[in-house]
Amino acid sequence: MAAAILDGRALARQIRARVAADAAALKAETGLEAGLVVVLVGEDPASQVYVRNKESAAREAGIGGRVERLPAATTQAELLDWIDRLNADPAVHGILVQLPLPAGLDERAVIERISPLKDVDGFHPQNFGLLAQGAPRFVPCTPLGVRELLIASGVETRGKRAVVLGRSRIVGLPMALLLMQKGPGGDATVTVCHTATPDPQAIAREADLLIVAMGRPEAVTAEWVKPGAVVVDVGIHRGAGGKLVGDVHHASVAEVASRLTPVPGGVGPMTIAMLLSNTIQAARMIFQAQPPSSESQA
Repeated sequence: MAAAILDGRALARQIRARVAADAAALKAETGLEAGLVVVLVGEDPASQVYVRNKESAAREAGIGGRVERLPAATTQAELLDWIDRLNADPAVHGILVQLPLPAGLDERAVIERISPLKDVDGFHPQNFGLLAQGAPRFVPCTPLGVRELLIASGVETRGKRAVVLGRSRIVGLPMALLLMQKGPGGDATVTVCHTATPDPQAIAREADLLIVAMGRPEAVTAEWVKPGAVVVDVGIHRGAGGKLVGDVHHASVAEVASRLTPVPGGVGPMTIAMLLSNTIQAARMIFQAQPPSSESQA
């Protein structure tokens, strides 16, 4: 029997509708329009597509903001200056710098320059530290979307053996931390495999839940998957003839797994939905942290 599909696109529509309602409620209650700014440096084709999708989704959800498109020749000092201005702008509640950055720019320094209260990507060391402590504020959007998809789909994680293939700070590492958190979508026993792991295929075959974020097109085949396992494919690549494929060989794994995310239509839509959700959260937090005005104290 072929694996049931974990439909991220359908769930993302529900979350985006909820975010739109939250954005409208926030504006009605406080007069505040949540603002998201995406900074795009250079003209990487894939990044441009991702940024357009984020811009469109924010607009549909009633979130204000814009895309700051900077030339590839932008210097480190110029980019940091842009971030400083956005940090100081009270109309901006969420800042996202689209990665990867052009060669010569220090990605880590750029991320650390973003205010942790506006870091809706969840990459700032302060937000990463809170996640590691079990008290998350902003969580990286892709692993957060995976967790929401697992919860909404009724996938049990408590006490299950979870294996994450890949240790990037964008997906693999925060995904492992989320799976270890107490509560829904967590309480799993987690193993992370990476480039130095001997025989990752054997470890993957022990997983009740397999999260694949290797960055290698169709690398995981049926031989990697325990019969009946739930498999989440985080990868996305342009394959032969322009077809989009993931890190998982869908046709073979679908014959072994019990549930499987498609590519496209699985994790990708959830990533954007969680970015919008994080932005609304940031706007509320920043508004609540503001001291009362002198007029209200009079």
